Amino acid sequence: MNLYPPVAFHFRVSFGGVSSAADASFQKVSGIGAKMETEEVVEGGENAFVHRLPKKVSHDNLVLERGIADMDSDLVSWCQETMAGGLGSIKPRLVYVHLLDSERSPLHAWTFANAYPVRWQVGDFNAQENKVAVETIELAYSMWMREI
Repeated sequence: MNLYPPVAFHFRVSFGGVSSAADASFQKVSGIGAKMETEEVVEGGENAFVHRLPKKVSHDNLVLERGIADMDSDLVSWCQETMAGGLGSIKPRLVYVHLLDSERSPLHAWTFANAYPVRWQVGDFNAQENKVAVETIELAYSMWMREI
């Protein structure tokens, strides 16, 4: 039995060309969304309102957070090659995000086309806190679609 609205803590991330289960484990995903930019046009003699005309759709980067992975991770290698290699080393991939039900079946799915890393950051180390060391991977992409 699926309850609505679904819970946000049961999800899966996968990458085209990456098959490791470790590379699919994330503690947080954010940045799924789109915004229509508009242009305001004032009509001469009309003071009651302003026309707001559509321009283009923009979106934030997809942000993935997880515990720091081993160096043999395909995802780490992809990030490292992209960040160190310059423009010629960018190899876009498909990225899939699935929101899962209690049986681990997808309730909702999003596909991100032509994704590539644009930021890779390690979180703060703090001797006064008992937390997992976290890395954040931020991906730019050309478009996304909600599949389910």
